[in-house]
Amino acid sequence: MAVKYGDLELAYDFVSSGPYGDHSALLNRSTGQIYWASESGDLDEISEEMWESDDAVEIPRKDDLDLGSRLVFRFVDSHVPDDYGRVRDMFSSRGAYARYKQFLASKGLLEKWYAYEAEAQERALRDWAGENGIELT
Repeated sequence: MAVKYGDLELAYDFVSSGPYGDHSALLNRSTGQIYWASESGDLDEISEEMWESDDAVEIPRKDDLDLGSRLVFRFVDSHVPDDYGRVRDMFSSRGAYARYKQFLASKGLLEKWYAYEAEAQERALRDWAGENGIELT
């Protein structure tokens, strides 16, 4: 069963939006249906039966696809390598992404970062889908 790329992207954004384990989503490869659950919201839990199904695959989080700080450092390395140490220091404490985006804005690179991040995310999600036998439309 084919799955719309936009539906996969929404589920990915959902599971990546909260603290680790707070949000989860499963994709049923046979039906293409995505099941959502949240520890902090009013979404239903995903049944144990669904978790154990051979057709179910858990939607990855940002870090599962190396799209967290590793992506940041790849961007910095290719666009502002002289500031690598400065950015590394930003990521040593809470609030790193806000400081990083302010830094990029000051360099006129924020839009370039957003495009880089979006391209890497789409490529990673499409690769993940292929590796898991999921056809995307």
